[in-house]
Amino acid sequence: MISNLEIAWIFNEIADLLELKGENPFKIRAYRQGARVVEQLSENVEALAAAGQLQQIQGIGPALAKKIEEVIRTGRCSLHERLRQEIAPGLLSMLSIPGLGPKSVRLLHERLRVTTLEELEEAARQRRVRELPGMGPKTEWNILQGVRLLRASAGKVPLGIAWSLAEAWVTDLGGLPAVEEVAVAGEVRRGKELVEGIALVVGTRAPEEVLRAVKNHPQWRQTYEEGPNFLSGAGRLGVTIRVYLCAPAHFGRFLLYYTGSAAHFGGLVGRCAPSERAVLLGVGRLFPPEEYPAVPVAAAEPLLPSLKEEDIYAALGMEFVPPELREGEGEIEAAAEGRLPSLVRLEDVQGDLHVHTNWSDGLYDLEKMARAAASRGYAYLGIADHSRSLTVARGLSVDRLLEQRALIHELNRDRAGTRLLAGVEVDILADGTLDYPDEVLAQMDLVIASIHTGFKQTPDQIMARLSSALSHPYVDILAHPTGRLLGRRSGYEVDLDRLLEMAAEKGKVLEINATGDRLDLGSDAARRAAALGVPLVINTDAHDAAHLGTMRLGVAVARRAGLEPGQVLNTLPLEELLARLPRRRAAG
Repeated sequence: MISNLEIAWIFNEIADLLELKGENPFKIRAYRQGARVVEQLSENVEALAAAGQLQQIQGIGPALAKKIEEVIRTGRCSLHERLRQEIAPGLLSMLSIPGLGPKSVRLLHERLRVTTLEELEEAARQRRVRELPGMGPKTEWNILQGVRLLRASAGKVPLGIAWSLAEAWVTDLGGLPAVEEVAVAGEVRRGKELVEGIALVVGTRAPEEVLRAVKNHPQWRQTYEEGPNFLSGAGRLGVTIRVYLCAPAHFGRFLLYYTGSAAHFGGLVGRCAPSERAVLLGVGRLFPPEEYPAVPVAAAEPLLPSLKEEDIYAALGMEFVPPELREGEGEIEAAAEGRLPSLVRLEDVQGDLHVHTNWSDGLYDLEKMARAAASRGYAYLGIADHSRSLTVARGLSVDRLLEQRALIHELNRDRAGTRLLAGVEVDILADGTLDYPDEVLAQMDLVIASIHTGFKQTPDQIMARLSSALSHPYVDILAHPTGRLLGRRSGYEVDLDRLLEMAAEKGKVLEINATGDRLDLGSDAARRAAALGVPLVINTDAHDAAHLGTMRLGVAVARRAGLEPGQVLNTLPLEELLARLPRRRAAG
């Protein structure tokens, strides 16, 4: 099935392309709204289309419904493809640079004739950008920094999209009679926030049948490279897919190798005596001795003893290394010495502290979100609808916020199970003040502060806003601290080291936002925060019941950061969690 996130991604890019053309703002807004609505649906959009229910969804009119049906039917959107042909690819990429909106990009294109990132970079280096209206040396500096960041992530896909695509392939391939075992490998299994593609390992005694099935799959778009037991090509959205086939007896070795990273696997080989390598890692008879497997050899009968990943690590005298840690960054030595962290697991999470309801821009009411949390076994759920200044998200007035707070407390009295926390996601305004007065924030169970506007401010202005929020006595958590959108926006300019130090100094909690295209904080920043003693939470920022499931993405980030349950506050029982919130500690 086409995932909701894929449709949302296409609609968001259509909106970006229309903005670059200077099209009707109402049309642009319709696509942005459609993207948000589809992404937040609890049911799969393909199932809704099959039932003829697309136009019953608020925010999806006939035009958008037609586009959705086209993508479901063909895997493509003709408008999207036509706009991509009309707009130079470099212009779309420029929108990811902080401070450059569609109007700025159009101006740069029309006045300086730039169509590529390279041309834009050169114009900034030659100080030609500052000659344009509304631009200056600061804009040039932003461009140079932004181009550097974009190059580092070129051609990569957010984990949230890659994960859902990979799981769909695992389900489909797992249903083939010729497939005995199939698993996701590569960067997706390691939980990287941006991945170059999807890797799948398939255990089969009939590789020809599996290869034929993959190439005939409706979502297989193009074949890049093919061998007797290997296939590489493009799937939906142009995402690269690599399929590696092996005899079932060799599945564990292949999964280990193709999960990677190359540095991790090389470290394992370094721990083997030459006589052990063929048995433990499959080097030699299974793989060519001169190179580790680029195109491995499958066999109907096992050439070597069947080993699982756990067996290989045990035979090397090591603890099992979780896939998220396999980056060649000291984990092999730690595993050999028995000092790997006991990583946080999805089942350790006892609640979600940042979700939205239909009181602001969420899709479901308090009761439905509470039931969804209860179905996941959560002990608590933090309701954090938007504050009043964010009118585009139907932010709550003071009266409505307090009305919602009263209703939440009433619901808690009348029902057992998941405890609802009356919270709010309060905007940090451009001048650093918060969107509600202190006497209102003091009444809430939980206050989450975040930046949603003013991304073009200077680094000093951004840091002043963040510092003001982190110093505020009623702020508990800073949400999505860098404001990034993976693959689309690098976020506002923040001195991350200074931010982490401030959070540690003020005793504030930082969020790992598990939304598929945020994952903010990222794993590197989360690791650094934990080293400073900063408490962290993993929140989904869910706008409907289904999005509570993105918690697994946030847990993957936390695991890559090496976090243990005690470093993630929402693994704690409710009373212990409340006692650890900054306002409670300050009051105590």
